[in-house]
Amino acid sequence: MNGTYQEGHTVILIKTQEAIEEVGLKIGIIGTGAVGSACILSVILRGCAREIVLIDKARQRAQAVAIDMHYGSPHSPTVDVRGGDYADLNGAAVVMITAGVNEKTGGAIDRSDPAGRLRLLETNVKVYKEIVPQIMKSAPEAVIMVVTDPPDPLADITRHLAGHDRVVSTGTLLDSLRFQVHLARKLSVNAASIEALVVGEHGTSQVFLWSSARVGGAPFCDLLEQCDAAPAAFRAQVESEVRYANITIIEGNNASQYGIGMTCARIAEMIMRDENAVVPVGSYNENYGVTLSLPSVLGSHGVKRILQPEMNDEERVMLQHSAEKLKSALRGRI
Repeated sequence: MNGTYQEGHTVILIKTQEAIEEVGLKIGIIGTGAVGSACILSVILRGCAREIVLIDKARQRAQAVAIDMHYGSPHSPTVDVRGGDYADLNGAAVVMITAGVNEKTGGAIDRSDPAGRLRLLETNVKVYKEIVPQIMKSAPEAVIMVVTDPPDPLADITRHLAGHDRVVSTGTLLDSLRFQVHLARKLSVNAASIEALVVGEHGTSQVFLWSSARVGGAPFCDLLEQCDAAPAAFRAQVESEVRYANITIIEGNNASQYGIGMTCARIAEMIMRDENAVVPVGSYNENYGVTLSLPSVLGSHGVKRILQPEMNDEERVMLQHSAEKLKSALRGRI
């Protein structure tokens, strides 16, 4: 998941006249690459903020993104654009960080590489060490959303740099949506009717909770057997397609951006509206000693509570393995 981080700073403010009544609801987005641009467009279309602050070291690029979106503003809430800097994050409720090297640039598009997105950690830690202190100077009360890959260990780095727990990673929410889409196709039902979770790392060690997957309350595994399908082969195929969906998309379009953009906008909306929605996002979990994804109650200050989903013994072992892999990646970095 890529954002631009180059020389020079530019901030673009986009003000929307939407149905949210509270004055000063502001979102900051740092990085205006493929993912950053998808995030800002999704936030505008959802109309979930009055102000959106775009920050990028490439001033001209940030200006171009803002102007391009401004031209489409007659189809959406009214938009005003201006330049600025990190100081314009003051009062932001949520700050998304999308800046950093992405999978393609960072060489993390080999399906046989068990490290996966974790290969990007060393490079992107350096980026975050520059960005997070500047966020804290201007928006110390904001919830920080980590979008850059690998988001889970970068969320732990961000917690350390920020000195607070109002940090969430996008985690496995998008992975869970992809999981639901694949299951829905198999049964020819709407994906919104599927309850299915991916937990743990947003990466190669992610865990698919087949045992608790439901369709209208009915266990998915029972329905799969009724479809006269080969369950083991179907599971293996789905897990592979979801686990490496980002690589498949990158192979065709250079960047995996639109799904995560829409997901980030929805997470921001949950936070800004204090929805108490339950979604699998990443936050620090004392039981595992690391940031990973489990169903979490999300509100105005980030994750309020972590829930423990139904898992069988195999899934519990796999989740512990995922946690250990994340801890190993962080060793010596905090």
